[in-house]
Amino acid sequence: MSSIDTSRYAVHTVAGSGFRRAQWRMLLAAMFCYLFFYTGRQTFGFAIPGIQAEFGVSKEALGWVSAAMLWCYAIGQAINGNLGDKFGGRRVMSAGAILSCAMNWATSFAGGVLSLGILWGANGYFQALGWAPGSRLLSNWWGRHERGKVFGCYVFAAGLASVLSYVTSLLVVHYLQLDWRWIFRLPVLLLLLGGITFYFVARERPEDLGYRSPHDDAIDDGEAAKVADDETSLERYKGVLKNWRLLVGGLAIGFQNAARYGLLVWVPVHFLGSNWAKASAETALIDPKWISVALPVGMAIGAATNGWVSDRLFNSKRYIAIVLYMALAAVTSLYMYTIPVSDIYKGLVVLFLCGFFVYGPQSSFWALCPDLVGHKRAGTAIGVMNFFAYLFAGLGEPLIGSYMDTHGDTSAVFLIVAIASAISATVALFIRR
Repeated sequence: MSSIDTSRYAVHTVAGSGFRRAQWRMLLAAMFCYLFFYTGRQTFGFAIPGIQAEFGVSKEALGWVSAAMLWCYAIGQAINGNLGDKFGGRRVMSAGAILSCAMNWATSFAGGVLSLGILWGANGYFQALGWAPGSRLLSNWWGRHERGKVFGCYVFAAGLASVLSYVTSLLVVHYLQLDWRWIFRLPVLLLLLGGITFYFVARERPEDLGYRSPHDDAIDDGEAAKVADDETSLERYKGVLKNWRLLVGGLAIGFQNAARYGLLVWVPVHFLGSNWAKASAETALIDPKWISVALPVGMAIGAATNGWVSDRLFNSKRYIAIVLYMALAAVTSLYMYTIPVSDIYKGLVVLFLCGFFVYGPQSSFWALCPDLVGHKRAGTAIGVMNFFAYLFAGLGEPLIGSYMDTHGDTSAVFLIVAIASAISATVALFIRR
């Protein structure tokens, strides 16, 4: 038995099945909470038609509103990942859920595009209290050789959150026949529930429940052995930012997330447009508004598989799984661009594959962070990487909106996504860990 296998065996022998149950309880608590986070962030695309009708603004202007949220989210990630390391993921993540719910309600009372942008941007910051602090808590509970699986589950919950945000938005607008403001009021009540539940169920570290840490720092998580438990925030940032592979990963996930949000924000606009509505009338077996749900379903399943692929097939070499999926994302998105609006069923299948490959690599990106800098700096590292992710995502939103305004071609989103995915795959080759 190898030295690494011995350390893992020792932990489980000492802790017993009770520790294993506690590990899974923490993972499921984090997944449950994050399952509802996107009801406070990814509903904007469904509100765009109603906002345009009420405020009389262009898609480009609303692209800037979306960018404001994404950039505030990016800034929040750079700050809040460190807060998760300093104050604990349990408290920070729970606070994010509650505050984001409140800010969504505030956004629903916006009186114009300026107030909409300010309030939606503030919501972006509070949303950023969720992912990295939750990731830090999971990094405390799980060792390196299970991170791909664990982050795959965590990102799977995020993918299901996209499904939930799409379905609840469709129910609010098309079945309850409520105006766009209710998109920011009803779905986020689930987020409030998730945040409160997480606070009462989760615990920050195994030691809080009397268990040994799963990390043998000298063997399983070598970088962590160099990190003092009382390390200052400045020292954490310095330690993270000097790791060049993490910065390359930040650039790769930037293009990946630009592709992802290009799909999440603008696919509803594409499938709710007049051309698809006409196609639906001709093929009454399926309503195009529900075709858009194939995207987040594909994202959820893709995320669940990629972490497993990186652990099992590529021996925790995360960059290989990232490159593979992003290259396939470029191919499927380019193919989606060529599909005519009349071909509903092919669009359904290929859109699922777009989501599967575009979002899947996120589980490997997040597992890569503690791999590179150790679990003690995991929150800060994930926050820094997510800063790059949302900086790039915000840049893409007004670009796509402006193109749609100018050319009237909503399918262009798939061409832009294909380009961003190809760049992400190319950059990820240089991580090589």
